[in-house]
Amino acid sequence: MQYDYDLFVIGGGSGGVRAARMAAGTGARVAIAEEHRFGGTCVIRGCVPKKLFVYASEFSEIFKEAEGFGWTVGPAHFNWQTLRANKDREVERLSGIYRGGLERAGVTIVNSRAVLTDAHTVRLLKEERSVTARIILLATGSWPFIPKFPGSEYAITSNEAFDLPKLPISIAIVGAGYIGLEFAGIFHGLGVDVTVVHRGPRLLRGFDEDMQIGLAEAMTARGVKLALNTEVAAIEKGAHSYTLLGKNGARIEADLVMYATGRVPNTTNLGLEEAGVALGTYGQIKVDEYSQTSTPNIYALGDVTDKVNLTPVAIDEAMRFVDTVFRGKPTPVDHHGIPTAVFSQPEIGTVGLTEEAARKNCSGGVDIYKTSFRPLKATLAGTTERMLMKIVVDRATDQVVGVHILGPDAAEMAQILAIPLRLGARKADFDATMALHPTAAEELVTLREKWQPPQAKAAE
Repeated sequence: MQYDYDLFVIGGGSGGVRAARMAAGTGARVAIAEEHRFGGTCVIRGCVPKKLFVYASEFSEIFKEAEGFGWTVGPAHFNWQTLRANKDREVERLSGIYRGGLERAGVTIVNSRAVLTDAHTVRLLKEERSVTARIILLATGSWPFIPKFPGSEYAITSNEAFDLPKLPISIAIVGAGYIGLEFAGIFHGLGVDVTVVHRGPRLLRGFDEDMQIGLAEAMTARGVKLALNTEVAAIEKGAHSYTLLGKNGARIEADLVMYATGRVPNTTNLGLEEAGVALGTYGQIKVDEYSQTSTPNIYALGDVTDKVNLTPVAIDEAMRFVDTVFRGKPTPVDHHGIPTAVFSQPEIGTVGLTEEAARKNCSGGVDIYKTSFRPLKATLAGTTERMLMKIVVDRATDQVVGVHILGPDAAEMAQILAIPLRLGARKADFDATMALHPTAAEELVTLREKWQPPQAKAAE
């Protein structure tokens, strides 16, 4: 059968764009449909604008710290509208780069919502026409989710947080994952009174316990309020503010309420049933290790599969998809050893197993090396914040199976650490590496003493 295209991609985010561009490079006839702007969540309403806002929010602390180094900083004034306008300009620039890359690669661009009508046919709703493709790739991403409860309609999500007409005086952020804690730092640094509301006892579910505790202590010391073990029952609207009512009886008043309790895959009204594409419990597209769905010629990648919802993962999945389908080199996706960062304040960088996971997976036992210290910069800056580093080692093999860092530049270190961990580096390899002084990172190669819980030391 003759098809209009060899590949039709639905979704113009990082994964979809990379797949389309690389597939076109093999000589395939490729088209991509995007109903909004190219760049997806990361470029338009996620990683990029969020990191820019993190930078903006850090200056309030930098101005204070500068005095200890001899600088006299005059009264500082922040303009929210200026930040918004500059952010919008950068997002437009990056979106244009994405589009330009597709055009140069010879990809046909369709500015329309696209839905499946069968396994090989895509309906372009704006253009009121249909096209066919031998292979279809779904890269439609995910969307913030707000559960339904009394007053839930009053809450905003991270999508709206980037474009508020003005900064609130106070905000209650519900959720203690990546997004909630990053925005807590952003708003706090910009002068907003912040309360993080979380139904659990600790921040960052799934992260190493020392990182959870350390971040909570650091955020509290900075002035962010944490309302833990508080599940929201309702939101009441007042004359000028909102009140969150907790199931535990808590009452939290704020000018704005933001929900950051999770995201859901964008699979609604895509025609997946008509194409025979199977979905998981939460609406995610089920795929195998090659990103193939239950319909053999349809593939999916990125957040819509709800595997590991990170931009570099979607890009990696895209490259492996092209190798598998268009280069004749079947290449499975490897989701192990992915470095992760939380751009909270202070930030977290982590790669590998948590201590808890290592104790479950390492049958020969686990050795822990960790240190907490005041960074050199803090001595003159006058801050009391401490840096925390932790190395998790498989005792039987001496292999380093996890590294977790809380403090300045933690994310940068985690990216580099992902390389030796992927290559199976041992603690002895870390120990044999010369330190670079004076840096915080040198602690990673000078840690020699195994950590013991206080009760074990007392017993000795």
